[in-house]
Amino acid sequence: MPPPRPTRILLGVSGGIAAYKAAELIRLLRAEGVELRVVMTAAAQAFITPLSLQALAGGEVRCDLLDPRAEAGMDHIELARWAELVLVVPATADLMARLAAGLADDLLTTLILATTAPVVLAPAMNHRMWRHPATQHNAALLAARGVRLLGPAEGDQACGESGPGRLLEPAEILARILRRPQGPLAGRRALVTAGPTREPIDPVRYLSNRSSGRMGYAVAAALAGRGSRVVLVSGPTALGPPAGVERIAVETALEMQAAVLERVATCDLFVGAAAVADYRVADPAPEKLKKGAAELGLRLVRNPDILGEVAALARPPFTLGFAAETERLEEHARAKLAAKGVDMIAANRVGGETGGFEREENALLVLWRGGRRVLPLCPKPLLAESLVDLLEERFGAQAASQDP
Repeated sequence: MPPPRPTRILLGVSGGIAAYKAAELIRLLRAEGVELRVVMTAAAQAFITPLSLQALAGGEVRCDLLDPRAEAGMDHIELARWAELVLVVPATADLMARLAAGLADDLLTTLILATTAPVVLAPAMNHRMWRHPATQHNAALLAARGVRLLGPAEGDQACGESGPGRLLEPAEILARILRRPQGPLAGRRALVTAGPTREPIDPVRYLSNRSSGRMGYAVAAALAGRGSRVVLVSGPTALGPPAGVERIAVETALEMQAAVLERVATCDLFVGAAAVADYRVADPAPEKLKKGAAELGLRLVRNPDILGEVAALARPPFTLGFAAETERLEEHARAKLAAKGVDMIAANRVGGETGGFEREENALLVLWRGGRRVLPLCPKPLLAESLVDLLEERFGAQAASQDP
């Protein structure tokens, strides 16, 4: 089940030009009946005054950590306990860096460290700052710790340049945090596979691959954020299940096949992000194989093609597959798109210095019949949001074409 809608939100405002949009967000949240408390950093006060936000929020705006009147009662801890959700709008590059480093040098960073509530950041900054490797690393690190990132959007910026770094519009932030998505994926049933499979050699050893499962988990989380009812069939990973997602744990390719085929008939969307082993050992040893001979031979047999089976169903869901390639990325991805009969293929290069397996970031080339789009290198949670944007666009177009 999705997490409950928050009724007590602590809104943090950090120091960027987009801080003025916090005023509109406060107005929208109050109109929804949300109880608000507002905390501003020192830099935020250079862009909008505490008095302005206080008038809109209907309560005192806190700015100082070492305020003797408030801290007599350990107010930063009280704020951390009070919040059902901590939302930072905008989240600057500086704030993200301080949070990634675990600093607690002002009221906002201190209470974020002290809270057990979910933390959501809406980044906003110059596009070069957003693309800087340090910011990308910080975004990936925060996402890996469970912090949810909303945006940034792409477009014109206050500096006169254009690119990724715009704050999402307040109405979009409101819809995301109150989980009231209205797009074509809202209410749809989605089945996602993620992670590697393990094919046993004996009770101790197995064949597997380098997949961490991060991309599939990020896609499942992004779909849940759009209102989809998501089931995640996952191979062995160290990741926790995304909020609002039902996880089915499997180990081998045959177990993943069974879990998918049991559920796929009721799904509208299938995303095959798992790195399923192509082969398994024909006859796994019942006991641990002892070291003896200088050579050991294993007889391998083909594993089922789960993605191809789903696409070949009489009434298949909209199907997105993944292709991991070390060379001739587009050529191999186009061949897979045609051979599997899927609706879309998301291809990524593996084995290089950036992106791919066991990395926090990735880039994708997404292909469909008659179209292609490049999604540039960024942290996997943000890449998943861009991929789901495209999935929403293509799925919506297909659904519209099938309406009578």
